[in-house]
Parts: sequence; structure tokens; C-alpha cells
Amino acid sequence: MRQDYFGNTVINICLESPHSELDILAEAEVTLHPAVRLVPEQTQPWEQVKEAMMRYETSKDLEALEFLFASPMVQSNKEIERWAAEIFAPGIPVLRAALDLSHRIFTEFSYDPNATNTFTPLAKAFEIKRGVCQDFAHVGIACLRAMGLAARYVSGYLNTQPPPGKSKLVGADASHAWLSIYIPGLGWVDMDPTNDVMPNDQHITLAWGRDYGDVTPVRGSVLGGGNHRLQVAVDVVQL
Repeated sequence: MRQDYFGNTVINICLESPHSELDILAEAEVTLHPAVRLVPEQTQPWEQVKEAMMRYETSKDLEALEFLFASPMVQSNKEIERWAAEIFAPGIPVLRAALDLSHRIFTEFSYDPNATNTFTPLAKAFEIKRGVCQDFAHVGIACLRAMGLAARYVSGYLNTQPPPGKSKLVGADASHAWLSIYIPGLGWVDMDPTNDVMPNDQHITLAWGRDYGDVTPVRGSVLGGGNHRLQVAVDVVQL
């Protein structure tokens, strides 16, 4: 067990004997505290936040500085930059603009698990305006970074609620992704463009990084022939 560069806990395993199946079962009991209520209109203009990031007056500011730049799965894109600039008008409070961006992704993109996969380029997902939470988070991160704001990718779980009168299905929950914007003086503030919400007490953070490539839940190599199939199930129960 170790800590990765971003401070996430990583467990490395090596199974050296021949095998036909590998089961990984992770269980955890998590205590969630409601997020601090912020008033978007009371945050400073986004241009001031951009300038403050260049001064990095605290150690936390300095740590957030690297999230200003492109990463392997979130590259600079002129079309995305122009799309983001339509929202970030002069003088708009930074959190108000970020939430407007999240809402625009929610309204203009369609959730379609068959449209993309984990390796779909950001530019393609933006072009077709379809995808899943990973794609929506990457688009939001790309937009914020294009405006000179620090943004990171957050991986975790969501406590989904069943329709009224229906029982919650075991394993129906899935891994989820959202993003955070860094605001000097406030720290990292989460937003979920897939559901158009600011995470409060139903989002369980597992890890964070520059993009999905930094926080894949399981990653490794398999030596040997034949085909393999991956199955994943997540169950979140509120105690």
C-alpha cells in the first residue's frame, strides 16, 4: 500500500500463479459531512482568481497550480476554448460562471453510455455532445483550464436514489466522476455536470488527479493468451 503523487491510496498486487479469474472486492464505511454552503454570486470575479493563481500566495495555491495545464486526456482545444469564453464574460463571479458552465454541459450534452468509451478523445466527445460522466468532467476541466483556472478530475461513487415506491437494486450504483475548481481562499469546490448539482452529502470521493488516466480504479497488465472480460458492480447503502 502506498500514496501516489496526488495523495491517493494505492494498493499494488501481483498474482504470479496461473489463474482464470480475479475478483477484487473493496468494502468501506464512509462518514460524509455536508459541504459548506457557498453563495456563487459572492465569490470574486474569475479574472481576479486567474491573476491570483499566478501569484500562488499559499502552499495550497502552489499545489493547485499544476492543474492549470493540459494533461494527457485533457488537451488544449480551440473549439472548447471558444465555447467556454461564451460563459466567462468580464466580471462574472468565478463560482457563478463555473456553475453556469456545468449547467450548460448538462443541458447541451446527452448521457449515452454507448457513444464513448474510456479512451474516446476529448475532442470527439465534445464534437458529438454525447458521452458519460467521464466525458462531461473532462469537458468541464478543459473549459476551466482554457480560462486560466485550476481544475481537477474527481473519481468516486454516488448514492443513487430509486424511483418513488421502488426498491434500490443491489449493484445498481456505479463509479462516478465529477470535477473541482480551485478558488484561492476557498480551496477546491466540487461540481457535477452529469447531474447539474454541487456535490453535498451523496458523492463519495475516491481519488483525484489531472484526468481519468490518473485515477483509474483498477489498472494493470495480464500475461497470457485468450480473451478477458471485465465486470464491475458497485453498491452504496446509506446507514
